[in-house]
Amino acid sequence: MGLGNDALTAAERYVASVREKVQTLVSPQGKVDSRLLDRSQRVAHGFAWLATSVATLNAVAAWGARHLREGTLQRGDELVIAIGFGEYLGQLVGGVPMSQNEILRPVELGATAEALALLREPSVASFMAHGNSPTHREELVSLAAQGHAVSEKLGDEDLDMIRLEMRRFADERILPNAHGWHLRDELVPAEIVTEMAQLGVFGICIDPAFGGLGLGKLAMCVVTEELSRAWIATGSLGTRSEIAGELIAAAGTPEQKQRWLSRIASGEILPTAVFTEPDTGSDLASLKTRAVKTPDGGWVINGNKTWITHASRSDLMTVLARTSPASTTHDGLSMLVVEKPRGTRDEPFPSSGMSGGEIEVLGYRGMREYDIAFDGFAVPPGGLLGEVEGQGFRQLMRTFEGARIQTAARAVGVARRAFELGLGYALERRQFGRSIVAFPRVHDKLAMMLTDTVMAREMTYFAARQKDLGTRCDIEAGMAKLLAARIAWSNADTALQIHGGNGYALEYEISRILCDARILNIFEGAAEIQAHVIARGMLQQQPGRQI
Repeated sequence: MGLGNDALTAAERYVASVREKVQTLVSPQGKVDSRLLDRSQRVAHGFAWLATSVATLNAVAAWGARHLREGTLQRGDELVIAIGFGEYLGQLVGGVPMSQNEILRPVELGATAEALALLREPSVASFMAHGNSPTHREELVSLAAQGHAVSEKLGDEDLDMIRLEMRRFADERILPNAHGWHLRDELVPAEIVTEMAQLGVFGICIDPAFGGLGLGKLAMCVVTEELSRAWIATGSLGTRSEIAGELIAAAGTPEQKQRWLSRIASGEILPTAVFTEPDTGSDLASLKTRAVKTPDGGWVINGNKTWITHASRSDLMTVLARTSPASTTHDGLSMLVVEKPRGTRDEPFPSSGMSGGEIEVLGYRGMREYDIAFDGFAVPPGGLLGEVEGQGFRQLMRTFEGARIQTAARAVGVARRAFELGLGYALERRQFGRSIVAFPRVHDKLAMMLTDTVMAREMTYFAARQKDLGTRCDIEAGMAKLLAARIAWSNADTALQIHGGNGYALEYEISRILCDARILNIFEGAAEIQAHVIARGMLQQQPGRQI
């Protein structure tokens, strides 16, 4: 079966044909019509999932080809490619799962004939008949049980060393304690935050001129994945620094860069992103929080924000607010960079003009979520990002690529841990005189969990590499986040099923993984929003741009 190049060519042809069909529905005049796109949402989102699946197959094939060239392709890698291609090609032909109860079939796309033609392609038929086979699944899990891991080296010694260093830190300092911290609803301990700062976690992508490492998004993915595998809270701490650092580096004045970037990179200050409002969700253009300019050049903020992660213990807020009262669109939004004092559990917001309370959540603990009310909150002069009004939405949009790639990396880490827990339990748990890993329905689950994790990982790395090249990658970043979030949830749910009743007990770590995984399909753009963005982007994509 090889690395699937012929099958990929056929799959790309199929997606191109589906794209043409969807374009006739949503862009009859040659430009995407938003109303028609909304009306055809299910079909458009299904197209986004099809395109994501094929882009993922491309990323995995490239991963296999690199290891083949370097002479490092392992048997486990070959099995992952065979199983992954067999499954994902089967979904293209038979139906792509957009969620647990939404499977998009070719007939809905008007693509039954094209799906049958794809099925008849010899390379596709071979993968579907022999790729995701019981023999391959059993062999893959057997190799994993013996400690023969699937290849994860990146062909870059520095990145591989970073992975080893972060894994060692995560295994020694976070993983043994994470479940206890979660059960006690504790913040990530201050000493762990300090150690993360010393390792450079908060300055991975910040320019060395400001004390950062300047390593790029692929390095950020590796670090985030390893930390999130141990506890999503530690992997997520870096997201806030990532967003704030990218906002200030890209749009800040020289004075703002000098003032904030080195302190973010060193971990001296911990940022929080203050964007979401109670009635807006992903519709940021409808934000109502107001910032009014004062005679001295400062600002006064009034309004309500919600789902603000790590708001109390943070030192710096990036606040998206409406600075043009006459505007009702994103053109009236500006970004403010605002310092604040750290709070405590008893007094989360010890600052005049600012109050709020904690939102109790199922999982994703360690930083806590808050509602915030601004009532005459004063921002001193120099707080407007870039000292330009009306650019807040555009400034924020430029950070979405990095934030979504980082979220995909968090999901990969969570998915990996779910697989590890599922495999470990299946090897130890005995029923009817043997370890349950011997039962086909169990090792089938584990094989797909491992394969899916690698698929999500390679799609995420592909998006990160595109970002590091300076290439526009909003679609690729969205694809990585869309796929990885689904896989994290699927892996967590499946691992809990392998645990049986024990998985439902709070004392077992998988109960935490399940709760943590569930949020990944929601924040940084819910799965439905992500699919919409991908569909719109691809349907109005300029000719020549390849995913």
